[in-house]
Amino acid sequence: MSVQQDNIGVRIKQKIQLLVSALDKEKHENELLLNQNIELKRLLNEKEQTFIELKEHHDRLKFAKSLQASNQEVHDAKIKVNRIVREIDKCIALLNR
Repeated sequence: MSVQQDNIGVRIKQKIQLLVSALDKEKHENELLLNQNIELKRLLNEKEQTFIELKEHHDRLKFAKSLQASNQEVHDAKIKVNRIVREIDKCIALLNR
């Protein structure tokens, strides 16, 4: 072999080593990205589950609040009825004089 052929062989080996090194680097980066993707999917599932739980809790609170408003209305109605009954009692007392 001549010196020129040896130089070509050395350059080819260097380029192959660079390509293998670049391939290893890309494989490592790909593995990191896959792991990151898995972790992000897991976090997304957790957040979706938390969202569902919070939405259900919010719906229950809204329902409870609507019942509470109804209870307040019942309380107000009882107060009005008691006021009317007192007025009627006063009228009866005046009629009995």
